[in-house]
Amino acid sequence: MPQRRELLVGLAALAAWPARAQAWPSRPIRIVVPFGLGGSADVAARFLAEPLSQALGQPVVVENRPGAGAVIGTDVVAKSAPDGHTLLLMSNTHTANETLLPNRPYVLLRDLAPVAAVNIAHHVLAVHPSVPAQTLPELIAYAKANPGRLDFASSGPGTPYHIAGEVFCAMAGIQMNHIPFRGSNEARTALIAGQVPVMFDAIPTMREQIASGRVRGLATTAPQRSPLLPELPAVAEVVPGYEASIWLGLMAPTGTPAPVIARLHAEIGRILELPATREAQARAGAEPMVMPVDAFADFLRRDIERQREWIRMARIQVN
Repeated sequence: MPQRRELLVGLAALAAWPARAQAWPSRPIRIVVPFGLGGSADVAARFLAEPLSQALGQPVVVENRPGAGAVIGTDVVAKSAPDGHTLLLMSNTHTANETLLPNRPYVLLRDLAPVAAVNIAHHVLAVHPSVPAQTLPELIAYAKANPGRLDFASSGPGTPYHIAGEVFCAMAGIQMNHIPFRGSNEARTALIAGQVPVMFDAIPTMREQIASGRVRGLATTAPQRSPLLPELPAVAEVVPGYEASIWLGLMAPTGTPAPVIARLHAEIGRILELPATREAQARAGAEPMVMPVDAFADFLRRDIERQREWIRMARIQVN
C-alpha cells in the first residue's frame, strides 16, 4: 500500500505540472546583478527588464548585490528557489572566478543553469595625459624602461578589465601594478584624476573622456579596430594574438524547470533580435549573442578553460 500511495502521489504531481508551468510567473521576477550600479551588467539587466516584463506579464526587478568579486550576489541566486523567479546577470568575471576563487560557496555549472547569452563588448586602453606615451608602442617601451612604475585601474579583482590588463602585461612583456576599485565608475574617476595612469574600460563610456581630452585612448581590444574608435589601432596590431572582451549572460538556480528556462530563453532571444535592440547595442559598443541554451552551456565550459589558461599565463592571484 505505501508503494502504491507513493506512485499515485507521483502521478498526481506529473499531471499537475502543466498547470503549474502555465502559471509561471506567479509573482515579480528578480534579476540579481552581482556588480555595482552603472556597469555593463547593470545596464544590460535594466535594458532587458521592461520588455521581459511586458512579455511575461509580471514586473521584472533588478537588484544590485555587489561584493566579494561578484560572489555575494551569485551565491544569493545559487541558494534561491529554482522556480524561475530569481535570475543572475553574470559575466566572464564568473568564469574567471572558477579558477581565481577556489573557496567560493558555489560551483558555477553545478549550482546554476544556463538560460541565455546576452551580449559581448570590447574595451579601450586609455591613459591619463600625464603618461609620456602618445601611442601603444610608446606605452610598452616606457613600461619596459620603468618596470613596476605604472599602475592600472580595474573595477575589481577577477573582472574582465583586470584580466585584460594582466594578460596585456604578460603578452607585452611588461610590468604594471593592479589597483582594484569597487566598480568601473570609481576606477574611471581615478584615471581621470590622474590617481592611476592606465585603465582598460568600456569603449562607449571612455570615448566621451577621450574626446574631451581628459584621457588619451591608445588602442582597443577586439581582434580588429572598433567602429566606435576607428582611429585607434587594435592592441593585436602591436601585440599579436591579444584580445579581451566582456560578455554577459543569464543563469538560474539549478533545478529550474526546463519549460521555464525555455520560455525565458525564447523571450530574451526575441528581444535581442529586435532591430531597435541591435541599434541600441551597437551604440553601446556591444553585439548581441544569440545562441541555443546548450550552445551557451558549451560556451561557458570553454570560457572557464580559456580564463584558466590566461590566469596561469599571467600568474594572476586574488589576495
